[in-house]
Amino acid sequence: MKNILVTGASKGIGSVIATVLNTEYNVFGVARNKELLKQLHLSDYFVCDLTNDGNLTALRDFVSKNKIDILINDAGEYFYEKIEDIKSDKLEHIFKLNAVVPISLAGMVIPNMKLQKWGRIVNIGSISGVMGEAFASAYSATKASLIGFTRAAALELAQDNITVNTINPGWINTDLGENSIEQSDFSKEEIIESIPQKRFVEPDEVANLIKYLISDDAKGITGQSINLCAGLSVGY
Repeated sequence: MKNILVTGASKGIGSVIATVLNTEYNVFGVARNKELLKQLHLSDYFVCDLTNDGNLTALRDFVSKNKIDILINDAGEYFYEKIEDIKSDKLEHIFKLNAVVPISLAGMVIPNMKLQKWGRIVNIGSISGVMGEAFASAYSATKASLIGFTRAAALELAQDNITVNTINPGWINTDLGENSIEQSDFSKEEIIESIPQKRFVEPDEVANLIKYLISDDAKGITGQSINLCAGLSVGY
């Protein structure tokens, strides 16, 4: 049975991903909230602030011990703010968590993947990284960077039978989605009206797409940026 590491596993999309995959894989969750991680009944978990260098170093040992075959980079944060009002510490934090950490984690799992000539990396991006989102420029930039990393890593790892892909959800039915609405200048009804399918994406849609991408049926899909956004990326 393959071993999966899911970051941001304690809530939102991450908890649904971990729960769905836990039926067929050994799932190892990473998040800051120990109590929520315990409730998922995973193979194991690691309580970790991914922006803390000491925590990240300790996580490397956890990853090595559990011989991770599949990495799901889900952990991330969002904020809504004018460019001129963004403070440097806030900017550095979101870039570290959303953009730098996924690359660091990939570096941790790739050696084992190369040894066995098989691996899967799935990054959870955002439609904001594809289209851009006014007043969420820092968030959009971090998610756009995942697309560039995905393409480059897919090229680098192709001959090792390691695939790398990014899923870009649109508005999604999670606490983060609701918090994003509260921070924005638009009501939920106005946002839904702007989505072609007139609905939010459900977290299990993301989980089931991951389930396909990590399967051998999807071995030819790599370096791709897949929009799962109820039509939001194609216009209004």
